[in-house]
Amino acid sequence: MLDVFAEISIIIVIATVVAGLMRLLKQPLIIGYIFTGLILSPFFLNVIQSTVTISIFSQIGIAFLLFIVGLSLTPKVIKEVGKISLITGIGQVVFTSLIGFFIAKFLGFPVIVSIYIAIALTFSSTIIIMKLLSDRNDLDKLYGKISIGFLLVQDIIAIFILIIISSFSSGDAMGISLLYLFLKGIALIVIVVLVSIYILPKLSDFFARSQEFLFLFSIAWGLGLATLFHYVGFSVEIGALVAGVALSVSPFHYEISSKMKPLRDFFIILFFISLGSQLGVESVGKYVIPAIIFSLFILIGNPLIVLVLMGLLNYNKKTSFQAGLTVAQISEFSLILIAMGVKVGHLTNDILVLVTIVGLITITGSTYFILYSDRLYLYLAKYLSVFERKGSKKRFKDLKATDIILFGYNRIGYDFLQSFRKLKKEFLVVDYNPDVIEMLTSKKINCIYGDAGDGEFLSSLGLKSIKMTISTIPDFETNLLLIEKIRRVNKNAIIMVVSHHLDEADVLYKEGATYVILPHFLGGKYASMLINKHGLNFKKFLTERDKHIKHLKERRELGHTHPNVEKNK
Repeated sequence: MLDVFAEISIIIVIATVVAGLMRLLKQPLIIGYIFTGLILSPFFLNVIQSTVTISIFSQIGIAFLLFIVGLSLTPKVIKEVGKISLITGIGQVVFTSLIGFFIAKFLGFPVIVSIYIAIALTFSSTIIIMKLLSDRNDLDKLYGKISIGFLLVQDIIAIFILIIISSFSSGDAMGISLLYLFLKGIALIVIVVLVSIYILPKLSDFFARSQEFLFLFSIAWGLGLATLFHYVGFSVEIGALVAGVALSVSPFHYEISSKMKPLRDFFIILFFISLGSQLGVESVGKYVIPAIIFSLFILIGNPLIVLVLMGLLNYNKKTSFQAGLTVAQISEFSLILIAMGVKVGHLTNDILVLVTIVGLITITGSTYFILYSDRLYLYLAKYLSVFERKGSKKRFKDLKATDIILFGYNRIGYDFLQSFRKLKKEFLVVDYNPDVIEMLTSKKINCIYGDAGDGEFLSSLGLKSIKMTISTIPDFETNLLLIEKIRRVNKNAIIMVVSHHLDEADVLYKEGATYVILPHFLGGKYASMLINKHGLNFKKFLTERDKHIKHLKERRELGHTHPNVEKNK
């Protein structure tokens, strides 16, 4: 029998080979990790023997993943997408469970079994979606923020359902157990909030003096709170997430996040491998047809439910479509739910086999959906218009003529508005977030709800007569479409777009961009201009410093945060 060290070494070697094959085939690495688990499972090589150790490592990976996500979830971000996330999260759970129940009944399952299956189908995998959004560098996009929000709503609902089911086996009074847990959770969160507000800021400078100590403190804080929440009765995932949110207000949260990512990447690989090793199931033939039907419902029905709900809340079809794809799989909570049903005697092990098959199909399918959502949208865009509420949008014909169009009111867009006012030129702001449009309208800023990635919408904006267009949207394909549409009718317009990558900037220039803003390089260039302007004059640099501090204060008051850019080319 292999010892733990040799076993993990073999697992990593095989995972590397399979992942390399996935890269050659241009497939997502997550699929490679899951297939590695299948290869290593008892049904094939039977390498994984230290299941307890691998399970612990997997849980650590989950904790690190959600801890890092929490670091980017400042209270202002939560407030920004709180309403839409709550409505969409609860709405999707309700409609999916109702439809899933009737499908299960139609397939001949008993009532209790149908209820369990229906509930299991409602939960999407927060862990997998977080990883995919991070890989796509979409955590900071509107649909990414909304997806994170309603996935967390789902997780909270899932936890309460698991608590209810566990009360059947423990014999506890359900109402008393839930009330006691709720009170403990509120008390614990209040303590964490007070510590993060009044104690951690005073200690932050002490932690930051040593990079090694900051690293150690971050691990201790994240895993410590995760463990505390676990012993109180909540999940490790919730504890790790709360730990991250508590540190999100720290001035060092970006540095902490960057230090945690290598640990996250290593341990989370073991989670996916462990997941794959559990998907080698027996009696597959018996449930092939039900598994396919349930999987199609999750892969197609769940996104449609989110599309409808977000359309009713005035979000555009692209945002709704991409957010909808994030619920096109079942969660690890789904498997836990069914396993608990088996444990308390409500279900047989065959139902766990069925849901496991559905998990494998939907996780694999949704991974491709999310990674290639931009391409899918191009094919489906014209059919998705039915999900938008046309009457709720402000029409362009009601707007006065404009010299400048700004696509995307965000951190960079805020600065541009100040310049437009100084030029005393008419300008129009285009944004696809209805909440932003509502805010701009209240400030009497000329604006319109729309998506820069929608060619039909762009054609309606009168691009032929504009003098300047600025896109603060860092999406490469969107900016290519915008440049192409403008240059087709207007050769003299100034076109400024944003990019985070040098090779993409080259392409944008070749396609007709007048200037490409590269935020990572622009800061250094601006600093060098200050040196050329002020030389070694200390007092003038202090003046610049005071201006910058004032500017940053204004940004914080507006709720602006730094984008999360991780994409590597």
